[in-house]
Amino acid sequence: MKYGRTVHSLAYALSLYGAELTFVSPTSLKMPNEVTSECKELGVDPTYTSNLEKAIKDADVLYVTRIQRERFPDAEEYNRVVGIYTIDNNLLKIGKKDLIVMHPLPRVTEINPEVDSTSHAIYFKQAFNGVPVRMALLSLVVGGKL
Repeated sequence: MKYGRTVHSLAYALSLYGAELTFVSPTSLKMPNEVTSECKELGVDPTYTSNLEKAIKDADVLYVTRIQRERFPDAEEYNRVVGIYTIDNNLLKIGKKDLIVMHPLPRVTEINPEVDSTSHAIYFKQAFNGVPVRMALLSLVVGGKL
């Protein structure tokens, strides 16, 4: 969460709609205060936990990101947290039957490939749909019409 651009912008966007947010990360990678402060200004007070099992029980959506080695200023800090959470079919049994798992891709080890064939996995569809959305946004930015 600390270094993840996608989760920062997603937290802002979801706060605009009053979504209930639970941030799951080790303490060293907690969401930055400036992001959570903005969420609070928008009327959302996020919950924090390092316990993924506890958080997944009532979740509707699990938005997973990889721990990005290139964003860490210190390789030792990265090595302490890499692989700390892995989404697999056993973990998903704790969640709701209609829980969806999203991910901005590419993934490394944070989602076991066995999840790909479940009804929970929508990250490939998410990535596919991201292409026309970005094309439309770029068109609007350069003065085009939708």
